Amino acid sequence: MTDVTKIPGLQKLWQKTQGDSQICVAVLDGLVDRANSCFDGANLTQLPTLVQGEVNPEGMMSKHGTHVTSVIFGQHGSSVWGIAPQCRGLIIPVFADEGRRLSQLDLSRAIEKAVLNGAHIINISGGQLTDYGEAEDLLSKAVDLCEQSNVLIIAAAGNDGCKCLHVPAALPMVLAVGAIDNLGKPMEFSNWGDAYQTQGILAPGEDIPGAKPGGGVTKSSGTSFASPIVSGVAALLLSLQIQHGEKPNPHKVRDAILNSALPCDNEDVNHRCLAGKLNILGATYLLQGEKMSEQLSEQLEAIEAAACGCGGTNNDETVTEEIPETLPLQLQKVNMEAIRPQYSSSTNSANFVMPSTNLTSPTSHYITPSQSNDNGTSLVYALGVLGYDFGSEARRDSFKQLMPGVEVNIPGADPQAPPTPRVVPAHPYDPRQMVKYLRQSPSEAKSLIWTLNLELTPIYAIEPVGPFASNVYAILRELLDGQTLAEDNDNYIERISVPGRLTGKTVKLFSGQVVPVIQPENERGINGWEVNGIINAALEALPITDEEKRQKIRDTVENFLNRIYYDYRNLGTTSQDRALNFAATNIIQNVRSASRTIESGMELDSIGVEKSPFCRLDSDCWDVKIKFFDPENRNRARQVFRYTIDVSDISPVTLGEPKRWSAPD
Repeated sequence: MTDVTKIPGLQKLWQKTQGDSQICVAVLDGLVDRANSCFDGANLTQLPTLVQGEVNPEGMMSKHGTHVTSVIFGQHGSSVWGIAPQCRGLIIPVFADEGRRLSQLDLSRAIEKAVLNGAHIINISGGQLTDYGEAEDLLSKAVDLCEQSNVLIIAAAGNDGCKCLHVPAALPMVLAVGAIDNLGKPMEFSNWGDAYQTQGILAPGEDIPGAKPGGGVTKSSGTSFASPIVSGVAALLLSLQIQHGEKPNPHKVRDAILNSALPCDNEDVNHRCLAGKLNILGATYLLQGEKMSEQLSEQLEAIEAAACGCGGTNNDETVTEEIPETLPLQLQKVNMEAIRPQYSSSTNSANFVMPSTNLTSPTSHYITPSQSNDNGTSLVYALGVLGYDFGSEARRDSFKQLMPGVEVNIPGADPQAPPTPRVVPAHPYDPRQMVKYLRQSPSEAKSLIWTLNLELTPIYAIEPVGPFASNVYAILRELLDGQTLAEDNDNYIERISVPGRLTGKTVKLFSGQVVPVIQPENERGINGWEVNGIINAALEALPITDEEKRQKIRDTVENFLNRIYYDYRNLGTTSQDRALNFAATNIIQNVRSASRTIESGMELDSIGVEKSPFCRLDSDCWDVKIKFFDPENRNRARQVFRYTIDVSDISPVTLGEPKRWSAPD
């Protein structure tokens, strides 16, 4: 079994620091048994997520999460010596024992939660196999948020044993981690895709010891367990920056780790070596801005000669069963990928019980395993399409029985004869019938699970609370009615915006998907996007009678609205995203003020959100800048509109009037 205390350079780094409580590492994994003795004295906080319940000592993901977390935070002198025991840890469960799949959507939620709660490093011992390292839009944006916030994601490179990529490991600015054995050679199962050659590092990944739920120590191999070793080292390097009076800079630490990597000594495996092997001493010297001395060079040569140098163990505790090394692949929903933990695939998984959830597609690939205080009152301002769900067959059937039948005309055998009217059972999935029934029985709206959807995928359940709950339900009913109208109807509603609070509650939908619940407090801020009305408002502001010109403006405005929604879609939890969504909701004002810009042939270029330098005391203000450009004349100055928005309340507000100016390219 690998003795992590013998990883070259680690003891010297421990002499300088064993971590600083100001440095926060978030572990996105399974549930963690924090009662394990190796965590006695560790500074760990678990945040509420979609993964509910308690640690299961026999659960595969409880084992995985506890093991990975102990590699970072196991206290020295205990059964498991962690890499950075004195750093602060955020436990953000994303893998459930009962086999609920992790979608890229839910991974995006967890990454945003980690950033909003002060993480410097996010460890993700999991990934989804992809063709080119591509990811869904929301996951890419969550990773972009980390880059903007100077947060480092460290993720497993995958255990497929091929030239292939996993996300999020392959995404820009993520540090991918592959595995080496006790001889310092890349392990057969460790991936080596092209993107990893510049952003991947190899670290010990063979028989890594870790804590077990319920007590004891186990061992396992895989990039899942190499990743927390690198996360722990990065946390120590950040702690060293604080020790030297510097501001911790995770991106600088990432560069130091990559730029100091040691080459593999076997030419036959160079293509699998990624950027090189973890070099703790070299990264430390690079980070401190010191030149490598002759003594350091000698140490590095000794490291090469001795390979990994981490074989053996100083742990006297009996090591028992290994964690299962393969997991079933399962889909949460069509077009939503799942994320699986990165065990080594060297052990046959046939001896392990698999979750009984059905596969949506047996050939699909999967991912495996706001405020800065997650106190259950995080604000949300989200955009999407309104829907509803029953949660169970019994609830669906009860609606079907209570809803009045629908009269339809059945044509007879004689085409000349009038059709025969007949009453057929209600169809509870028909929103028109549902709206009609809810108008007759308004209290039944509380029996539905109202959902907010992006691209047919539910992202939130909406649960009105408080004395105005009945009013909110009535608004939801009318918004649903507006969505059923013809698309050319003036009152047609294309999508809605909903402000609310995330309270930590979740709900399970009929499909088995688990979504967080947002709670609107009253009617304020709930709006429907009446696209045709918006376009007509823009046309009314322009003295144009030529129908061809009017149609062109209609097309431009519609493209403008669609780009705002599709190009900038988000979960509405960060301050920036709430400001952006609120600006989009006030699009009537935006389009009217920009109508003459649109009339002159200009189209939407970009939308940017940045912290406003001007704000009221104890507020949270952001500037949303909308830029237009002339597609036929690139030399023409861009038109810029700026809206300053305060998102400190549950319903954001615009401060002052929109500002407008021209700017060079």
